[in-house]
Amino acid sequence: MKKQSTASSHISDIDIIGTACRDYYHHPDDNLKIEVWSNIAETDQIPVNYLFRSFAQMPFLEQTALKHCRGKVLDIGAGAGSHALWLQQQGLEVTALEISAGACDVMQKRGVKNVRQMNFFSLTGETKYDKYDTLLMLMNGIGIVGTTYRLQDFFTLARKLLNPGGRILVDSSDLRYLFLEDDGTILINLNNKYYGEVEYRMSYKGRKGRRFPWLFIDDQLLAYHAEKNGFRFERIAEGNHYDYLAKMR
Repeated sequence: MKKQSTASSHISDIDIIGTACRDYYHHPDDNLKIEVWSNIAETDQIPVNYLFRSFAQMPFLEQTALKHCRGKVLDIGAGAGSHALWLQQQGLEVTALEISAGACDVMQKRGVKNVRQMNFFSLTGETKYDKYDTLLMLMNGIGIVGTTYRLQDFFTLARKLLNPGGRILVDSSDLRYLFLEDDGTILINLNNKYYGEVEYRMSYKGRKGRRFPWLFIDDQLLAYHAEKNGFRFERIAEGNHYDYLAKMR
């Protein structure tokens, strides 16, 4: 997205997640909310305390994913570090990867041992330090891909990052339910872009972040792209509302 002016440039650089995490870490308040706007649904809210949840408070899909982690783990989009902390407690070597400077600061304060502030697509997989046995992508972590056209780039990089026999664990949702008609049929214009390609924008305490693309992908399409790129796809758990957990090896 092109920056339109100095004002919009300032808005686009706000670290929404990081600011919210810092506020909650220093002054816990269950009333703190992050507002999430999207181009396909009504504005939603994320309670900031949800980013600090314990294992017992996590949804079934997340708990299942964490139990399937093996070896050296890369927690992609680690947020406030709840998944990374639990994995550390189980004795796994985990690197928390997060683009938000504020969230990285909070993770370090919470005790996450290995935190890296960078974009996933900036990794190279060319050194021994960039090799993992598990790539963990929770809270619809595959969303960072943005569009289906970038899945090729994602799988190419994932192959470089994974040790032989490595796995990707990812949860996502099939958004076709948003297009359900009263008679049970689904009305989707196949001439448009894929219906799971969404535009998001977050705000916190009246301050707005930049718009960004986010991908939700149904299991059949993800399986197609995974197998096309030499990964074996397996759906290992199903949620309560069109969501699922997949393992790709």
